Amino acid sequence: MKNQTYRMTMLFDFYGELLTERQKEFFDLYYNEDLSLAEIAENSGISRQGVRDVIVRAEGAMQEVEDKTGLIRRFLQMQKHIAAIQDAVEQLRKLNYRQYEDHRIDTLAETISQAAQALKE
Repeated sequence: MKNQTYRMTMLFDFYGELLTERQKEFFDLYYNEDLSLAEIAENSGISRQGVRDVIVRAEGAMQEVEDKTGLIRRFLQMQKHIAAIQDAVEQLRKLNYRQYEDHRIDTLAETISQAAQALKE
């Protein structure tokens, strides 16, 4: 994946509900709200190391689930395939407009596009 923060936020989006409330809170503050460990520790009344331990355990738990399920990996692959389908639809529409002008091709292209969009959501 692109970078550590992106990877962690993807893990949180997919598996965040598996964490304890404290893990969710600290993880969200650290990665999504961009608070430092010291700031989170000060607001929570615990040590910086305590905050770090909670975040590291959360990261490990979510990574373990991803290693077992591969949901994020498959999701990202599916997004690439959907983008390829949508690109092919656009090429089909252009080709039809320039050469064939067949309304059936437009109808089929729209059906494919809608199906790809539904998969994307």
